[in-house]
Amino acid sequence: MRTLPVWRILPYCEILSSLPLQMSLYFNVYFFPLWWLITVAILYLKYPVLSDYYKFILVTIMILVSLTELIRLYLGYVGNLLEKVPELAGFWLLTLLPQLPIILFLLFNEGLKIHSLERAAHIIFATFLSFQVLTAFFTLRRMVNTLATRFRLTEFHCLEEQRPVPGVHSLATGSSSRGWIH
Repeated sequence: MRTLPVWRILPYCEILSSLPLQMSLYFNVYFFPLWWLITVAILYLKYPVLSDYYKFILVTIMILVSLTELIRLYLGYVGNLLEKVPELAGFWLLTLLPQLPIILFLLFNEGLKIHSLERAAHIIFATFLSFQVLTAFFTLRRMVNTLATRFRLTEFHCLEEQRPVPGVHSLATGSSSRGWIH
């Protein structure tokens, strides 16, 4: 019995990365420095009129968002383009947990004395993040399902190779299936 290689079992090798997610990441890479400059410039202008706790919160948020965004975008690129589930899951979690709530806080907290340019930049950034959360979720789900199916097919193929073929002499028992007695 001739066994087929694993690549012959699967009819085609589907590309699992998401083009809309990749396009969003690409534009986000170019938008983030612009967002950062706008936010820092307006923070510099309104810093004297803010209360002390808002000063501390905004400086902490800027540091946290800057560091998280660099890691998040890297994980998004690697996870999506190389179809790596752990990296894409890390990207999705970093988008969903720290980034999106922080941007929504910056967008809707009126105690921050939000400038109209700052509001526009936050709306665009929140739109990027919301879109990326949704597309990354569906991309992750498709990747996990497809990779699990490939794994099951590979395991099934390996089990098929190990199954004894009828009519062939078994070395382990010293007998054959023809019923001859030695």
